[in-house]
Parts: sequence; C-alpha cells; structure tokens
Amino acid sequence: MGEPRPGRRLHLAPPPGPDPAAEPVEWTELHVHSVFSFLQGSSDPHQLVAEATRLGISVLGLTDRDGLYGARRLAESARAAGIGTVFGAELSLPADSGLGTPVVLARTLAGFRLLSAAISSAQLAGSKGNPVYDLDELASAARAGHWAVLTGCPSAEHAGAEPDLAAAISHLRALGEVFGPGSVYAELVHHHLPAESVRNDVQYVAARRVGTPVVATGAVHYAAPAQARLAQALAALRRRQDLATAAGHLMPAPTAHLRSGTEMAALLTRYPGVMETTTALARSSVCDLADLHPDLPGFPVPPGHTEASWLRQLAEEGCARRYGDRGDRAARPAWTQLRHELDVIERMEMTGYFLIVHDICQVAADRDIWFQGRGSAASSVVCYTLGITAVEPLPPDRPRRPRCPGARAHRTNWRRRQPHRRTRPPPGRPVGTSPTPPRVGRS
Repeated sequence: MGEPRPGRRLHLAPPPGPDPAAEPVEWTELHVHSVFSFLQGSSDPHQLVAEATRLGISVLGLTDRDGLYGARRLAESARAAGIGTVFGAELSLPADSGLGTPVVLARTLAGFRLLSAAISSAQLAGSKGNPVYDLDELASAARAGHWAVLTGCPSAEHAGAEPDLAAAISHLRALGEVFGPGSVYAELVHHHLPAESVRNDVQYVAARRVGTPVVATGAVHYAAPAQARLAQALAALRRRQDLATAAGHLMPAPTAHLRSGTEMAALLTRYPGVMETTTALARSSVCDLADLHPDLPGFPVPPGHTEASWLRQLAEEGCARRYGDRGDRAARPAWTQLRHELDVIERMEMTGYFLIVHDICQVAADRDIWFQGRGSAASSVVCYTLGITAVEPLPPDRPRRPRCPGARAHRTNWRRRQPHRRTRPPPGRPVGTSPTPPRVGRS
C-alpha cells in the first residue's frame, strides 16, 4: 500500500475519541504495523495500545511485515490495559505467485507456533529483508486450521490501478487454494482516499461471488495522525530518497491510523455485516502469550549424562581452563559464581538452551566465523567458561548475578546464517568433546 505524501508541516490533532454520552460501538483492529515493520510503521506497541485504549478498541492485532518481533511488547502493554491481543504477520509472498502480501492471523497459540516456524523457514531460505516462502509449506501449515488469512493491502504498483472484479475474484480463489477457502477473509481498507470506495465495492462484490467472508481494517501504520510525518520520512528512507523525490510514491493523506468504533461504523454503513464479522473474528482469535511455554528441542548428550550434568561438566572444564583448578584460592570466586549460575539455570530448566547456544558458537568457531555473546552473556561465568563470550565477567566490584544469565550471540553479518542452519556438532567433532578455548576476537 502507499504511504503519506509530503507537504507542508501540519500540526494534527488526535482523532476524536468516542463520545461519552453516546452508545459505545465496539471495534477491533486486526491489521497494524508497528516500528518492527522496519521503515514502514512509526509507532511502537506501547503507543498503539495507548491510542487503542483512548479510542475504546477492545482487541488489537499486530501484523508486522515478515516477523513477530513486537509480539511480546504488545502482549505486555495490552495486558496492563485490559485489551485483547491477536498476533499475525503480513507475508511478502513471491511476486510471481499473484498472492500479494496477505495478512496471516494466528487464531490459537498452536497457530502462533506454526506462523513463527513458517516465517523462520522463509528467513533462512532467503536473505536479509527478502524472505523466501515455500507455498507448499504454507499450505501444509494452513491445513491445521489455526490461521485466518486477510487479503491485505493492494501492492504499491497496483494501488492506483482501476479495480477489476475478475482480478479480485481470482485473487480470493488463489488465496483459497493455498490457505484453504475456509481460512480466507476479504479485507476492506479505507483511508479516505478517492479510489478506495470503488476498490472496496469491488472487493465486497467479489467476496459475495466467491462466498468469502468480509472484514474491515485500518491497515494501520501509526497510532495517530500526528505520527504521519514520521511515517513519510520512513517510507522515503525505504526508497533511499528524500521526501520531495519520493512524493509520488507516498500516501497523500495522514489517515493510516487507529479509529474508534463510531468512526468505523460510519465508514462501513454500506457494507452490512462487515463490522460484526470483523469483531467476531477478532474475539475468536485472541491469544495470551503468557500461556505460551516454548519447548526447546532436546540436545544430544553422551551416554550416562543428562543435559544438566553435561552442561555442568563442560562449564567446569572451561572454568578450570579459564581460572584455575577448583582448589586454587585465586579461582575460588569464579567457582562459587559458576556453581550459583548453574543452579539457577537448572532450576529454570534452561540447560538445553545453553547447550544449544554453546554448540552454535562452537560451529561458528570451527568455521572461523566471528561472533560475540551480547547482553547479559558478558556478565555470566557460565557463558565465559563455555566460550560464548570472551568478556571477563568477574571484575572485583561486580555483584553476584541474582537471576538466570542470558546467552545470545552476534555473528559476522554475511556469514551469520551458517551456524543457525545447524545446532548439532559438525562432522569430525562428536558429541561428548569438551569446548575448545575460543579464538581471540571470535568469541
């Protein structure tokens, strides 16, 4: 879809909220981009939730492009505000598929897992910013029945084209062939632009012909009109142009924002049943990520070991190499801290995770790929002894870590995908070997 057109700087007041004296009209927004749609959305999840609360929106769906990056932040903010959450993503499907950029909503936590796996697979198959989706894999995942698929916004190259009923019907049927006809919803988007009413009419008629239910969204790119100017700048940056040069490719009005139920009811008067269908879909798709408990894959360990005992052995071997034997007085603080961290890791059932991260780092080291543990890994003795970080975690004045240390690693950008493609030991290094000392500058 298009983005705002630059012009004179306007000081825009927020759109009117619901009239306290009027009967409240329930509304749910299912198509929202945040700042996690890089150079597309201009509001963070907290700002979106704050504006949704002001407008009386009961359910908010976050659908960033090719990612679920903002899901946790939305969940935290919405939970505090008492707003229901729906999670999904706008997928950049192959241009030759004719499917555009549909919005896939996870209707259950199982659907969230399936969508996360599909996006991860596409990101690994493609390059940075250009995921490659396998339509057969998407079709297989969709058969589980945990997704709802919206037609999405018209692509930039078709945004100004004359609406075509035959093309709209063909698009709905093509989406049904991949995702299943029972999962597809025709999407009406209204940004108060001249051509949109005709396009929505055509979409509505096409859906009636095919038998597809119809919903409406704001295809939101920012919480309130005042943030439209920032969205203009981001859209121009995405094109690597200044605002004046990009003008013809930017949306001509600051209208891709959240709206109240009263405003949406007025816009949808000519489309009977659409508000009710939208609200019903949103209510039935609400998910609470607090109920999501990821299960990490098991990590193979040598005979006679559990994940916990193997992690402890690897860490203790590394501690002896880094700091000295357990009986050395100078090494005593390191061994005390190591024992404390390992106890926390075992209590939180994170031993498998640390073994996986350690193995990824070992694969990177074996292939001479530069990497560095980041965040709290730099203050963890376990991470230091496993070679996840080369940062000394025990200066004299550093307090003892009270919670589970993190283990995240950054790798050289152009080769960063290679360690991700496998988390098992590479050929020639069987399971059961101790970690080798990390190369200087590569851990």
